[in-house]
Amino acid sequence: MTVIIVAPLARIAEMAVKHGAREMISLTAREQAFHRPGVIQAHRHLLLNMNDISFKGTGSLIAPDETHVQEIIDFVRGWDQCAPLLVHCWMGVSRSPAAALIAALALAPEQEDGALVRRLRAASPYATPNSRLVQIGDDMLGRGGRLVDSVRAIGRGADADGNAPFALNVEEPTAGTI
Repeated sequence: MTVIIVAPLARIAEMAVKHGAREMISLTAREQAFHRPGVIQAHRHLLLNMNDISFKGTGSLIAPDETHVQEIIDFVRGWDQCAPLLVHCWMGVSRSPAAALIAALALAPEQEDGALVRRLRAASPYATPNSRLVQIGDDMLGRGGRLVDSVRAIGRGADADGNAPFALNVEEPTAGTI
């Protein structure tokens, strides 16, 4: 089963080792310093600098844009899926869950948006996917507003302390599998 691990920055090394991740997407502010876990090779690490905002950036803030989403899509389409993909942002509740949804739909476009988003909510009561990333992903993947509507339907997640990584199955698990 293809799995995406979503984590806060503080837990990326632990999650990479625990789940055997070899590839990672980082969605962080430009000035956010961190070390790539040693189990993730540099050529399989996508670093996207953006702030967690849902409006066009002003001043030093960088808004998520179409280039970021296209890079997510291209990166996951090159993922061998033999090991989980690790996706993180600062707290693991907004940018990274949105990127995980985009990645899942890029890999399995036949799935129903609502079912995917409900799996996200079941995996994390805290996830509140960044609305700008979701909107751009919906447009670029030709979802016709279904991803946006599905994310809106689950509402805002519970308050989080940035310490709750979770796993998202890219596709609905088949009955009887674990």
